[in-house]
Amino acid sequence: MIYLDNAATSFPKPRETVRAMAAALETCGANPGRSGHALALAAGRIVERCREAIAQMLGETDASRVAFCQNATDALNMAIHGVLRTGDHAVSTLLEHNSVLRPLSELSRSGIITLTLVPPDAQGRIRAADIEAAMRPNTRLVAMTHMSNVLGVAQDVRAVGAVCRRHGALLLADCAQTAGHLPLAPRAWGCDLLAMPGHKGLLGPHGTGALWVRPGVAVAPLRQGGTGSASESVFQPRMMPDALESGTLNLPGIAGLEAGMHEALGRMAETHAHVVMLCDLLREALLDLPGVRVYTPQGASLVTFNVEGVGSQETAAVMNRAGVAVRGGLHCAPGAHRVLGTLDTGAVRVSPGLYNLREDVLAAARIIAAMVKENR
Repeated sequence: MIYLDNAATSFPKPRETVRAMAAALETCGANPGRSGHALALAAGRIVERCREAIAQMLGETDASRVAFCQNATDALNMAIHGVLRTGDHAVSTLLEHNSVLRPLSELSRSGIITLTLVPPDAQGRIRAADIEAAMRPNTRLVAMTHMSNVLGVAQDVRAVGAVCRRHGALLLADCAQTAGHLPLAPRAWGCDLLAMPGHKGLLGPHGTGALWVRPGVAVAPLRQGGTGSASESVFQPRMMPDALESGTLNLPGIAGLEAGMHEALGRMAETHAHVVMLCDLLREALLDLPGVRVYTPQGASLVTFNVEGVGSQETAAVMNRAGVAVRGGLHCAPGAHRVLGTLDTGAVRVSPGLYNLREDVLAAARIIAAMVKENR
């Protein structure tokens, strides 16, 4: 099977990721931060090493501002529900994943907040001027993707950060598609919160992610429970990261994430250039096919397309039967498909990764060419 669905989850994982997870379970699988014996302390050191590695990746020195989460969805929900209050206004974009759109929309539907969604321009980019035009006196949060999982185009988060600073609003960056692929600099961008998964570009396992919170920003906990700290109190501690980390952490997942990050960050520039090269190669091949519409621009980190007269799910199924794994449908991003005019059909997404070869995307192109020939 040729795997070209890395925008959903990276695969295969480095052997180091798998080994680190097994070692954590076999040698120090105790509960980190809960007991004072040697195994618990060793487990705690694994957690803190990974936390420090994430902080270093973000250019931060205070690792306590990094809270581990189940995934990017969990991190985004923590941030959104943790900072918005009754009467607040939030601004987001039509390019967002449902991990942003759904919690914001539910809060809006319930009357807790009001919400404005900003569309992209014709090139698929969110303009800072349009974000500024949407700001109100009670705007508390701007939430935006660093890169759309449908268009693969990086957004100018720094420019939006400057708008937020001028208006006294918080900025939440969704880096689901860029962590491990592009440098992340939340403080320089003017971010207050940054969410990321561990299972995509960072080459970690499923069920891992993190939320970074700028010093001075308070996030109300989404969950309350045991933290191994301040146990004499029946109230949730407010210090980071304990405030956001109730319950037993995913020790093997965190161990695997640290190992995956080492591989991903050591090859980040190489990976990004390689992925863009593969996407441009596929894009050019598809543009030569009659009846194929490509939605992503040159230089994107993925390719979305449709074959005329064939549903996106059907195209993905044909490719799967031919031994190529891609994704059809709406990719949990209905706003982006509304912008593209594909809300009814969805689109096929091809997202190569570090371990893919030129031949992989050329094989995908041949399958699509055969479909086009058969349908004409």
